[in-house]
Amino acid sequence: MAPTPKQLLVEKTDGHLARNVVQFCRLLRAAGLPVGPAQALTALQAVRTAGIGPRADLYWALHAALVNRRDQSALFDQAFHLFWRDPDRLRRSMALMLAGLDGLRTPSAKPLPRRLAEALRRPDDAPESTDDPDTPPDLEFDAALTMSDRETLQTRDFEEMSAAEMAEAKRAVAALRLPAPDLPTRRFRADSAGPRLDLRGTFRRSLRVGAAGIDLARQRRRVRPPPLVVLCDISGSMSRYARMLLHFVHAATTDRDRVHAFVFGTRLTNISRQLRHRDPDEAMAQVGLAVEDWSGGTRIGQCLTEFNRWWGRRVLGQGAVVLLITDGLERDDSAPLATAMARLHRAARRLIWLNPLLRYDGYAPKSLGARVMIRHVDEFRPVHNIASLNDLVDALGAEARPRDLKAGATHRVSRTAAAGRRGEQGTNADR
Repeated sequence: MAPTPKQLLVEKTDGHLARNVVQFCRLLRAAGLPVGPAQALTALQAVRTAGIGPRADLYWALHAALVNRRDQSALFDQAFHLFWRDPDRLRRSMALMLAGLDGLRTPSAKPLPRRLAEALRRPDDAPESTDDPDTPPDLEFDAALTMSDRETLQTRDFEEMSAAEMAEAKRAVAALRLPAPDLPTRRFRADSAGPRLDLRGTFRRSLRVGAAGIDLARQRRRVRPPPLVVLCDISGSMSRYARMLLHFVHAATTDRDRVHAFVFGTRLTNISRQLRHRDPDEAMAQVGLAVEDWSGGTRIGQCLTEFNRWWGRRVLGQGAVVLLITDGLERDDSAPLATAMARLHRAARRLIWLNPLLRYDGYAPKSLGARVMIRHVDEFRPVHNIASLNDLVDALGAEARPRDLKAGATHRVSRTAAAGRRGEQGTNADR
């Protein structure tokens, strides 16, 4: 079969095109996407098959070869338009950088991810021009970012981290060890110095020795760490934090038993089995295959109702501690959410709400979902950096009775709840 004109054009410029595709793959790998030699070869084959035509053909050919998860699409889109010199996108990026230098920022402008900006620093990531050599070269700009030290990394927001800092943060999160305070259970074990008399064991011993004497058997109540249940929001507003927090949950899963993890956006997905892989990369890959609603909408009430109906009695026994990770931006009616939160609160020993929006000092639960949820939690904590995760570890290690925890939690969340009531009263007055 004779080659088509597009294939002839690809063969003519294959040297420049192949080098540009390889450099684009290097840029994506530096920005944090899992792009290796196999994916680069697949991308070259996809470009040769699609041929040189409209920009959209090149975009979707590379997208099909290099993107395998939904949460990678946004980073790929920005990298593609910047690398292949989209004039509109490049002009907006330059304007954004100049506005940042002058202290001015366009309200509608969306900043580049820090790991993509760091990857664009590299001088060998620009495509080779196939145009006239007399054409003036593109303007070069330096967006050099300094590497944070260990102390700064502890307080840096996950959203603002570069690719190198994200890798360092993942190693720090993997080193965290959740304390597991032992709680008494309903079962007993044999103990010669136990405080409780074991009548069954005593009668069994008396049958062996006869009536000459009675050897009293004693027992002690068994203790065991409580189950840990994690409900993580993976909607569009939480996707930037969900992946790092899932690394935290993976570290907890491999360190202790009875850890049950669920993610929710528009539907509820149990990922406990996927997180049992020892390799965190393999575990995250399995989670990506199991979850279908990543970076989508949010239906907190519907998902919590489904959890209470199908999973509550299975995983919330024996004083389970529940970590609810969400920003509280509910899109549906608040009535199902209130019912589901009340039931979840009654079934859990401790219900801790982790909200990345608490990193702002002036935060108040003004959204309808947040005002409903704040009434049914024991603790309300921020979760946006490594320092906040360390504080959470310290909080989980605090030994206290359930009643004391609930009383202390009322004091901790009283100020935020009062702010939510003031916002609700203002809303009712406006109506």
